[in-house]
Amino acid sequence: MVETTTQTPIFDFTGNWLCLDFVNTVNDRPTPYRREMLDSYSDLVTWSQQAHILTDDQAQRLLEKAAHHPKDASAILQRAIVLREAIHDIFFVIADDASPNEGNLAILNTELAEAMSQARIVPKANSFVWDWTGKEDALNHILWLVARSAADLLISGELHDVRVCSAPDCQWLFLDTSKNHSRRWCDMKGCGNRAKVRRHYERKKQSPA
Repeated sequence: MVETTTQTPIFDFTGNWLCLDFVNTVNDRPTPYRREMLDSYSDLVTWSQQAHILTDDQAQRLLEKAAHHPKDASAILQRAIVLREAIHDIFFVIADDASPNEGNLAILNTELAEAMSQARIVPKANSFVWDWTGKEDALNHILWLVARSAADLLISGELHDVRVCSAPDCQWLFLDTSKNHSRRWCDMKGCGNRAKVRRHYERKKQSPA
């Protein structure tokens, strides 16, 4: 993540699936220098705008409501963090061909149950789409979308294409959509290039003078 001069966070979207991009709102997760990118409810809304799941008008409405109900907004942020960590742990172990912890699945299912209680089918053009009742005023609307995204990935045929970035100081999650399913890095320009530089340095150090 980089920041503009106004300190508005700019998030990375290399996960190829909404819930994986949400998981990747922590930098340097496996290191002692772990950096949280969702420090406020405002950051959560900003992420949602950049993920294109909220319009600017929707975001502004949620921010205004959060300003009038700061305790509620803070509680939603904490729920978002708990949900994010559960989703991370679920897909991290699945990427390692292991079974997710029942407690993490319970956290996801609790949020999913609330989300689906607000879900509805609405007509759009010549077809139908999912929508949400009361989304305009629901501070936890973002959690509905993330929980639904995680559930959709868990039951999709692409589940076993979830990967963990090979960089030991990163470990972001992503859906490998490459042709031969050999992608190793969350972002070739970042972690991939740093790995290349390290390998080049090691080879140069080991070669005879």
